[in-house]
Amino acid sequence: MNWLQIINNTLAQILAPATLGYVLAAIGLSVHFGFAGLLNMGVAGFMAIGAYGFAISILSFGIPWPLAALIGLAGSVIFAIILGVPTLRLRGDYLAIVTIAAAEVLRLLFLTSAFRGVTGSADGLSGFQAGFRASNPLPPGRWGFGPWTYQSDQWWVIIVGTIVIAITVLFVWLLMSSPWGRVLRGIREDEDAVRSLGKNVFAFKMQALIVGGIIIAAGGIVTAMGTNVNPNVYVTSQTFYVWTALLLGGAATIFGPVLGAVLFWMVRAFLSNLLPALVEIGWLPFLTTEQSQMLVFVLVGVALMLLVIFRPQGILGSKKELTFVR
Repeated sequence: MNWLQIINNTLAQILAPATLGYVLAAIGLSVHFGFAGLLNMGVAGFMAIGAYGFAISILSFGIPWPLAALIGLAGSVIFAIILGVPTLRLRGDYLAIVTIAAAEVLRLLFLTSAFRGVTGSADGLSGFQAGFRASNPLPPGRWGFGPWTYQSDQWWVIIVGTIVIAITVLFVWLLMSSPWGRVLRGIREDEDAVRSLGKNVFAFKMQALIVGGIIIAAGGIVTAMGTNVNPNVYVTSQTFYVWTALLLGGAATIFGPVLGAVLFWMVRAFLSNLLPALVEIGWLPFLTTEQSQMLVFVLVGVALMLLVIFRPQGILGSKKELTFVR
């Protein structure tokens, strides 16, 4: 068993585009759930809207990639309004039901062959990163140090993704430190009390749903910059992964989603490399290599249950910030 390779593959996930995308998705979900108390179970749908909006704008309309990214974010605003108008005046669990159903409907729409010319159907979309890569100011070649050695195009995705994360973290911190953020926390704790003070609870919830949705869609766009877009990626399990990352780092925190997403992908990469290696040396004789990969998903599910039971506030979170653990 090559421990050096396992460790290198694990550490390399810290800067992977998927990790950066999940960081942004977890930050957006923190705005929804951690700060506003909105049960968004359709994270995959918002990520798909961002990624497909970005890719389709470039491939079908020839729009430059910066403007295409804005179109993907605008699509998430429309998606949030469609979901929020009929549900945000009702109990929180209605939003959970609607969002998880809407995310699956979106995936099936992207998957259907009726729109193959636009969405690529089951094959997904590729080749839309040419303009983004052409704007890369870095010298060509493969460079870096240790496990963080990438091609120039990969470094360009990492740099752009890291800048977007830094701006998003600063934006969320300023937002949640403002009177608007304090009202949002009040709605999470007791929306009837906030309503009695003359605040429009529905408007604040809708604003939070839109802001968080934009951030989640940005995660989908950053991920798409580094890989192809495929409908089979935006499944319900992706939503649960983002929830696991958020709960691991700590909901209602600024840096918790960042820490949680990085740790989640590192642990997943570690298990994905370790378990097949244990099968090969005979330490897991009851499993095949393919079954060991499925065991990773089982362990992630168990970890999520244990987090909710024993550490619902996460690594950086506080129980005072979460009403459901009181």
